[in-house]
Amino acid sequence: MATSVLVVEDDAAIRDMLSFTLKQSAYDCDSVGDGEAGLDFLKHQQPDLILLDWMLPGIDGIEFIRRLRANEFLANIPVIMLTAKGESEDMVKGLGVGADDYINKPFSPPELMARIKAVLRRCQPADSDEAQKLQLRDLVLDTKSHRVTVKDERIELGPTEFRLLHFFMKNPERAYGRSQLLDYVWGDTVYIEERTVDVHIRRLRKALEPSGHEHLVQTVRGVGYRFSDD
Repeated sequence: MATSVLVVEDDAAIRDMLSFTLKQSAYDCDSVGDGEAGLDFLKHQQPDLILLDWMLPGIDGIEFIRRLRANEFLANIPVIMLTAKGESEDMVKGLGVGADDYINKPFSPPELMARIKAVLRRCQPADSDEAQKLQLRDLVLDTKSHRVTVKDERIELGPTEFRLLHFFMKNPERAYGRSQLLDYVWGDTVYIEERTVDVHIRRLRKALEPSGHEHLVQTVRGVGYRFSDD
């Protein structure tokens, strides 16, 4: 079955270009012109990935992602934001609400396809881990159901935060630098910057905070981060 992509883009020329590029690369593609139509589409179909414009009429890209991540049935769909905004604070804001990657306009079709492949690769658990459960005290990560729970209460995580926690729980008590985390969690892509790690670490801690587990993700000064109950 072909990988499916939903394009949410209000510029008709860009929307048509994206649809053409995706179909040429053997992806199934649906496209809509605004955020409301995108959310309506998701009520009936769930794509493997969403390409989302930042500046949309009505519901903008940021609000779209907030609603997506708040829905337990849609929260794990990876999102790449398309934006003409190049400032670092805009990138951080997009990643902060749950985008898995971003790409600045204008971009080339080969760069776009490389980003899509990288995000899909890192947001899909490895086959060897499908039946694996990892546990630290009452924190449980189940790769088969793609859920994280504490005392049977579910913790909502985005796809990247899930991958990050999965890696940490498989490799506790060891400090990793940002570049190492990029290699192990994000995979072999040259497009992700090291500061992206800090954004997702903050998101992971925020998700773990209500259950009192944010302390497990520790900052190691001069090195990076460690997962430890000590």
